[in-house]
Amino acid sequence: MYHTIIIVGNVGKDPEMRYTPSGQAVTSFSVATSRQYTAGNGEQVKETIWFRVSTWGKTAEVCNQYVKKGSKVLVEGRLTPDKNTGSPRIYTKQDGSAGTSFEVTASTVRFLSSRGETHEGGPVAGGGGMEMAELPPEDDIPF
Repeated sequence: MYHTIIIVGNVGKDPEMRYTPSGQAVTSFSVATSRQYTAGNGEQVKETIWFRVSTWGKTAEVCNQYVKKGSKVLVEGRLTPDKNTGSPRIYTKQDGSAGTSFEVTASTVRFLSSRGETHEGGPVAGGGGMEMAELPPEDDIPF
């Protein structure tokens, strides 16, 4: 059996790199995706989903060097369930409401932003027709 997930979105904050005890690099960063649609009652709805991405080895080193907050990326990988529940990780937001973190172990990360396109605290300029996720204030990012 096999599954894969492909997401395109904006990086929520700069990546964090660490090393396993055996010396293998691991880099983690968050990616926000969004979609906007009109509900049945005519109301405009904007939906943002956050993914926590982990990369390993050479990919981790390259992502740590080139991925920045606001960068647009395409991530291909597999969903990694919470070890305790087998589901996405559930957490409590600062406002007390429930939130969910979808964990992705990346096999491929493609950089869709050119150098200089990343804007601190905001979406990436130029879209190539793809919708961009709005980045919330750093305190609202779930990880």
